[in-house]
Amino acid sequence: MKFLDQAKVYIKSGSGGAGAVSFLREKFVEFGGPDGGNGGRGGDVIAECADGLNTLIDFRYQQHFRAGTGVHGMGKNRTGADGEDVVLRVPVGTQIFEEDQETLIADFTEVGQRVVLLKGGNGGFGNAYFKTSSNQAPRRANPGQEGIEKGIWLRLKLIADAGLVGQPNAGKSTFLSAVSAAKPKIADYPFTTLHPNLGVVRIAEREFVLADIPGLIEGASEGIGIGDRFLGHIERCGVLIHLIDGTNEDVAHTYEAVRYELAAYADVLAEKPEIVVLNKVDALTPEELKAKVKALKKVSKAEVRLVSGVTGEGVEQVLFDVLHILDAEKAEKAETERRKTEEKWTP
Repeated sequence: MKFLDQAKVYIKSGSGGAGAVSFLREKFVEFGGPDGGNGGRGGDVIAECADGLNTLIDFRYQQHFRAGTGVHGMGKNRTGADGEDVVLRVPVGTQIFEEDQETLIADFTEVGQRVVLLKGGNGGFGNAYFKTSSNQAPRRANPGQEGIEKGIWLRLKLIADAGLVGQPNAGKSTFLSAVSAAKPKIADYPFTTLHPNLGVVRIAEREFVLADIPGLIEGASEGIGIGDRFLGHIERCGVLIHLIDGTNEDVAHTYEAVRYELAAYADVLAEKPEIVVLNKVDALTPEELKAKVKALKKVSKAEVRLVSGVTGEGVEQVLFDVLHILDAEKAEKAETERRKTEEKWTP
């Protein structure tokens, strides 16, 4: 199944049914009077967060969604049936924007969430509704309210606890396959990964979700290479694992280039906790390793983890670092919520 993380669709709510103009004509009923029923409501357009979906591929084959029209009212005070709702089923992590791609309508983070995107039109009143003491035989009814139509954008941002970033061929896919059951494509040429991959990491009776996105190169924020279109998938991550290819001549420049692209995309990415990892250390001599670790520490101002995705060296330590940061963030959020609750109830 192809990965699709952005789609534009057109939605229209159902129009309401028209009210009826009718008079009771029945044998042995002397004073029949008006009996035109009301029209039914038009159907709503609803978005629902569904389980079992991880891409927006369904919206490549269907871009137009129209809710049902309400049935017209009928004689004998019969109200028309309501139009059927139409439901857009989207995966967890989907955001829905107006056509300007900036105004956020809904953000789905849990299965089962539902949002009414467009309400159906009200049904028109039949002539029985307009009967009064001074107007015993009204001959008018309202038409149904028209449905609303507009275009919206669906944008998927994967829900992951940690994200792998780095330049092409840094070993991100190898790292993901080594720590999870995910089977991403691995090859010795750039841009092997063309779309994000997710894997569930299990360590010390704990689990977290790890996301691998295509590699970033200099100028990605300007559209060079695959560009930065997949960076949105790590916006929700609690921590970034920054992999640097140890076989690169200038690891410091490589690190700074990726950091620049993250900051150019969004400040929130540049401010996320980061674990700096020098990968492919099994291919370096002790002298090369020492020099590159020193250069990386100087530019990153952080501890540098040494890892080999192929042999598994140092991998477990990185995973424990991820758990430590995630636990610290969880504790900080819980403390913030506690303080808010106390402030709310403190007189």
